[in-house]
Amino acid sequence: MAPAGSQAALSAAIDAGADSVYFGVGKLNMRARSADFTPDDLPGIAERCRKAGVKSYLALNTIIYDDEMDEMHALCDAAKAADVSAVIATDISTIEYTRSIDLEVHISVQANVANFQALKFFSRYADTVVLARELTLDQISNLWKKIQKHDVRGPSGEPVRLELFGHGALCVAISGKCYMSLAQYNHSANRGACFQTCRRAYRVTDEETGEELVIDNKYVMSPKDLCTIQFLDKIANAGISVLKLEGRARTADYVAVTTRVYREALDALAAGTYDPENCKGWIDALSKVFNRGFWHGGYYCGEKLGEWSGNSHSQATETRDQIGIVSNFFGKLNVAEFKLIKHSIKPGDQLLVEGPTTGAVRFTAENLHVDGKPVESATPDDIVTLSLPEKARRQDKVFLLKPRN
Repeated sequence: MAPAGSQAALSAAIDAGADSVYFGVGKLNMRARSADFTPDDLPGIAERCRKAGVKSYLALNTIIYDDEMDEMHALCDAAKAADVSAVIATDISTIEYTRSIDLEVHISVQANVANFQALKFFSRYADTVVLARELTLDQISNLWKKIQKHDVRGPSGEPVRLELFGHGALCVAISGKCYMSLAQYNHSANRGACFQTCRRAYRVTDEETGEELVIDNKYVMSPKDLCTIQFLDKIANAGISVLKLEGRARTADYVAVTTRVYREALDALAAGTYDPENCKGWIDALSKVFNRGFWHGGYYCGEKLGEWSGNSHSQATETRDQIGIVSNFFGKLNVAEFKLIKHSIKPGDQLLVEGPTTGAVRFTAENLHVDGKPVESATPDDIVTLSLPEKARRQDKVFLLKPRN
């Protein structure tokens, strides 16, 4: 399951091989500050997913207040009318209303399901439950064994499916239940409005003496990103049916790269060619896009939290810099035209095109032309044409990709 925080990310997820995508609409989701979609977008999203054979899941997973019931009901009704595959929910009011209109519901990680009794309770409403991120693989395996032993089934009559976060940002709080941003800025993480105050460096001050101490690790509340690419065989053997990738606030390129990597790895696992000792190529690819460093395996492998990020920003091994906007695309030749606004480019450079329908397309610059003539390099203000491996659209953004120094 891949994240979709924009039309471009949605296209990228579908093109990269996602089986399902999840997205938010408006303010009642855990990425409300970066929500790019409106209720009017739901029919189009659902239709695009159906045509691609991809499930569509609406994240409606914040806590809900009394004065928001009508808004929540309206979103569920709109999702039902658009034929969205399911709603991901935390609040029991959302869960019960979704089921009352015969719309499938999945239990969000925010519900913090960590034991069999909780799992059995939620099976009254949901066929799919996202487990708390703090469980070990042994605990997950025991839950799956109990599902089978006690024949726990969801509303569809099928055994309850277990879903797990497999890659992306982690929160220092238990499954994201944090009040730090609320306390400091009156913007609640449980309402999708986190200011990520934990991702900063802090000093500890002795109030009696005024002496200050800088914590050895400046970002002691900012965990590294979860990465499970080396543990997919163990995750599958523990009974997990759905691997969820985090990143609704990330770029389309991030979504494309992470989805493609995990798609390749899971396909290798299904084909019997997956080797957990030979994942360097996949890890290198994941390292190119946004990350705070990787905590390989996370809590799932029984490790204590202590894999702190050494930086409050991305540690991606690759930088991206916008160098233009596609002004024309010649479909018969697969050639794009754009005005170079910064940097010089030459054949062999790594470029990226992103757009709402295009998604994210990485390619090597070839057949570089300026004013219709082949050149060895192009400089700012040149009108550049070059070959693309896939179709692009006008107004798509063009980026130059470079290794980070």
